[in-house]
Order: sequence, then C-alpha cells, then structure tokens
Amino acid sequence: MLVVADASPLVALVKIGHADVLATLYGAVVIPPQVAAELISPKRPADVRAFLASAPPWLSVRAPSRLEAIDDLDPGELEAISLAKELGADLLLIDEAKGREAAIALHIPTARTAAVLFDAANAGVLPDLESAYDKLRATNFRVPGTVLDELLARHQAARTPGQ
Repeated sequence: MLVVADASPLVALVKIGHADVLATLYGAVVIPPQVAAELISPKRPADVRAFLASAPPWLSVRAPSRLEAIDDLDPGELEAISLAKELGADLLLIDEAKGREAAIALHIPTARTAAVLFDAANAGVLPDLESAYDKLRATNFRVPGTVLDELLARHQAARTPGQ
C-alpha cells in the first residue's frame, strides 16, 4: 500500500507514542521534503524532531516532480497532495480541512489521524483505542471530542459479542 502523509498526523501520532501503527497498517509512508522540514522545525516538540532525526526505515522522503495548482494551502499540504497525486497513492494522511477537501477533489483517498487510530484498533494493532484517544485529547491536536466519542463507540460495539 502506498501512503503519503502530511505533517499533522505524524506529529499527533509521535506525541501520543503511536507512530509505529503506521508501519504495521501500511508498511511504509512517504513524506515530501516540506513535511520533513516542518517536522524538524524548532517550533515542534523535541520528540517530533527526534523522530525525524532518527527516522524509522518505513518512513521515506520524496519530492513531487511538480506542484498541483491549489490555492490557500500551506507548503507541506500542497507538496503532500501533489506527491500523493503523482504517485497514485492509495491513501493520503491529512487532517486539515482545506487540504482534505483539495485532495478529495483530486480523487485522492484520505484519512485523518483519528481514523488511523480507529483502523489500527480494529486491526488489533492498537490494544487500547480509548487510551490513545485520551492521549490525543490531551495534546493541542484539533478534533471534536464528539468525533472521537463516535469512533470509540463504533469500535466498542464491533468488539461486543452478540451485536
């Protein structure tokens, strides 16, 4: 499976200690140079900078050969969308609404961080989805609590025998 990621999902997963689910779920993840630059920015927490400084073997950096003509996106999102389109990625991990909308308009399948954790839990890769969501809520990650509650309820209902 070919997966491209924007910075936000990687930052969130590193912060909560679950970046490893990406390798198990997808095998490999590709990021563009601008996303790599965002991850090592002094504005990022030390654990996020350290993650990229000692990048796991399943994470690689690749530049798109050209940028899509999309206005009002930050450079990382634009490069991630352009790379996903160019490579025919199976999935683009992206949280920001404008970026997701632009990717969807280009027929690029997308997933948000909360959905990645949901999928990891359903695949048995993440043993405690509730704990992961609690950690996510404790960060500055922006996702409505109702979204996390709904996904958690769906996960728990699927795990309850007889339903």
